[in-house]
Amino acid sequence: MTSSTPSSARRSRLDALASRVETTDDRPTLAVESPYDARTLGSVPTCTPADVESAFARAREAQAEWADRPLDERIAVFDRFHDRLLDAKSDVLDLAQAETGKSRLDAHEELVDVAATARYYANNAAEYLASRRRRGAIPLLTRVVEHRHPVGVVGVISPWNYPITLAVSDAIPALVAGNAAVLKPDEGTPFTALRLAELLVESGLPADLLPVVTGRGPDLGEALVAEADHVCFTGSTEVGRTVAENAGRQLTDCSLELGGKNPLLVLADADVDAAARGAARGCFANAGQLCISAERVYVDSSVRDAFLDAFVRETRRLSLGASYDYDADVGSLASEAQLEKVESHVEDAREKGATVLTGGRRRTDAGPYFYDPTVLTDVTPEMTLSGEETFGPVAAVYEASGIADAVERANEGPYGLTASVWAEDTTRAEQAAARIEAGSVSINDAYAAAWASLDAPMGGVGDSGLGRRHGEEGMVRFTEPQTVATQHGGPIVRPEGVSRRLWVGLMEANVRVSKWLSSFTRR
Repeated sequence: MTSSTPSSARRSRLDALASRVETTDDRPTLAVESPYDARTLGSVPTCTPADVESAFARAREAQAEWADRPLDERIAVFDRFHDRLLDAKSDVLDLAQAETGKSRLDAHEELVDVAATARYYANNAAEYLASRRRRGAIPLLTRVVEHRHPVGVVGVISPWNYPITLAVSDAIPALVAGNAAVLKPDEGTPFTALRLAELLVESGLPADLLPVVTGRGPDLGEALVAEADHVCFTGSTEVGRTVAENAGRQLTDCSLELGGKNPLLVLADADVDAAARGAARGCFANAGQLCISAERVYVDSSVRDAFLDAFVRETRRLSLGASYDYDADVGSLASEAQLEKVESHVEDAREKGATVLTGGRRRTDAGPYFYDPTVLTDVTPEMTLSGEETFGPVAAVYEASGIADAVERANEGPYGLTASVWAEDTTRAEQAAARIEAGSVSINDAYAAAWASLDAPMGGVGDSGLGRRHGEEGMVRFTEPQTVATQHGGPIVRPEGVSRRLWVGLMEANVRVSKWLSSFTRR
């Protein structure tokens, strides 16, 4: 595939994917544009709240049978999906690139991530969902078991920037746990989501277990939140607050991964060249349209000049291109609106005294929405990009006077999603990382070390969100715990003939004995 303009065969394929969207009546269509050339790829139905309600009704009916299936049968679907996804690599990558304009390397990282997520939860679901013995009220007489039951139907609202990963990485553990899910992808990236749903069905997932509704978020979001038993949302903090508010009125639990203004710290003993290479990847991957990318770089004053030289050099080496092979390092921004936001942030900084060391310009030679990876210094608090998330290929470098200063400045602002620390002394780096207010910190890596460690939870603090994906938390959030306590030898009530005073003494003795016994099992 060398052009985002679809051939008649590809147009037919996209129409077939769009036909997977079920609506309750005829709907107008919504055009999907490719950022590579601003041409229309295809169109999908513009769903309505009635279509969302219908999707949830179908999903609820399918979920009852799915939850009754043995766990091994559910797991087998995702073992097959892992292989089918990798086998369908070229098709899925082409779709993701056509819809987002990202480089093939960035799209490939998504695909590998989803395959690894499917494998991880297939391998660990039996442990995470198993019923567990818990300590009872009275030793030997009270037997307590905790069960995990699926919550029902999960609503997933996914963004445009990572249409492979974020369409299904939350749905996978939810489905393995016995839930259904209704997926609402961003209106700019519906075809990738529909292809992933198709692959899951081909792997044995019942079709009604993962309905996809297409259309605009403001039109469908409220209905989706109202119908869901758990809501997963990835996107801006502003919209996340609205999702959380609506979910709160329904007393519905939600997981939110929101904005970030992530810091990268280069300490005095860092390998400057390695840090510069890592920063170039961490700041400009996916053209900076990555919630866990770094936008603020704090460099110890003793290595500032050396790091800046190396960072600018590495940034200038990055190649831009609208390519369906692996030649380009950096792809396009997703839209004219995204490009205008990036341009406005950089121009505002320039006008207020910032220095642009490299980049800072639109690259129409590469495509309509390309922007050069940009490095700035002399950024001050009154500049918009100082505190507001740019979500583009723009990094501001600041000088720090030691570890304490770097950590303090890293903690400025309302966000706390990820951070990165570079140092030869990893013990000191880990101590600094523990003081950074972020959900995850990578040391001597930009973000992949934490993100790809699927056994560890991933999420944000502060304005960066609620809840966690990955690890055990990433699955049990889609379950309701149930406690079943079996009392042997009669109920816990005062027996006939036992005085109230003696009963009080017996209860106190039980508490004391329990404390003594627990002293042998403390961890």
